[in-house]
Amino acid sequence: MNIGMKKILLTGGTGSFGKAFIKETITKYQDVERLVIYSRDELKQWELQQIYPEKQYPQIRFFLGDVRDENRLRRALEGIDTVVHAAALKQVPAAEYNPFEFVKTNIIGANNLIQACLDTEVSNIVALSTDKAAAPINLYGATKLCSDKLFIAANNVRGGKNTKFSVVRYGNVMGSRGSVIPYFLKEAKNSGKLNITDTRMTRFNIVLKEGVEMVHWAIKQSMGGEIFVPKIPSYRIVDVAEAIAPSLNHEVIGIRPGEKIHEEMITTSDSTTTLDLGKYYAITPAGGGVIEKYKKEDRPYERVKEGFTYNSLDNKQYLNISEIRALIRSNIDHDFTPI
Repeated sequence: MNIGMKKILLTGGTGSFGKAFIKETITKYQDVERLVIYSRDELKQWELQQIYPEKQYPQIRFFLGDVRDENRLRRALEGIDTVVHAAALKQVPAAEYNPFEFVKTNIIGANNLIQACLDTEVSNIVALSTDKAAAPINLYGATKLCSDKLFIAANNVRGGKNTKFSVVRYGNVMGSRGSVIPYFLKEAKNSGKLNITDTRMTRFNIVLKEGVEMVHWAIKQSMGGEIFVPKIPSYRIVDVAEAIAPSLNHEVIGIRPGEKIHEEMITTSDSTTTLDLGKYYAITPAGGGVIEKYKKEDRPYERVKEGFTYNSLDNKQYLNISEIRALIRSNIDHDFTPI
């Protein structure tokens, strides 16, 4: 077992990703000594404790705290070797109306965690990002881009510490709270119609298990300084609506504040330092230090062409209606039937 999977702290551990991470980690890595669930919601922690009682899962600990509190983070990190940072405020419209609340959690909270990790000599930190952090047009994406920059830059101030900071960036997580598919499923049953923001809209799609597997991979493979991006399919919003409710009226209501028609995970500006690792891409910092480490360790990679972009519109892989339905049944609702 990789030493980085022995003593783990997971921020935002009671969210959709957190629940999936806990389940996959204790199943795949049965020798985990400690998995600390750090979050601010006492009710959600209590609900998780009913699923993972202490007598049956002594390796799982629950630590109530907020990433806005650096002292509390420092206490929670004692003896931890790996941190997975999933805590964030994420709703795009809420960010447009409550901008500084997102700044305090997504930016200041990220910096608090970085400082606390450096102080406690954590060896490996993987932070979760979002496609909205690439060329952001909304406040949420801007805060996550800033967070990404903080984590990558932290590698420059670690001194002699054996600490690595990296980022995992991916698109819409199928079935996560607030995402479009659960929303459509609920609307189809309750209102008898579906509201579509724009018929041209496309999005990347990843299922929770794939997201967790990617984080596990990053914990083991990161050199420190990479923003990892998965190669995943896209879907058209109209195909999602057709997959869920082909018989209902689909009403176009216009995009919400801060919303894009298409999402992007690697911009043309990133292309000059982006590596193709096979299953994933890695955006590396300017200066070439990370690429030199890859060369030194003889890790396989290819440089992407200058001007390369990875966006949901031009993606070579799209989910069709049948594939969307199959994914809904396997990841959200086993008894799903189109309306």
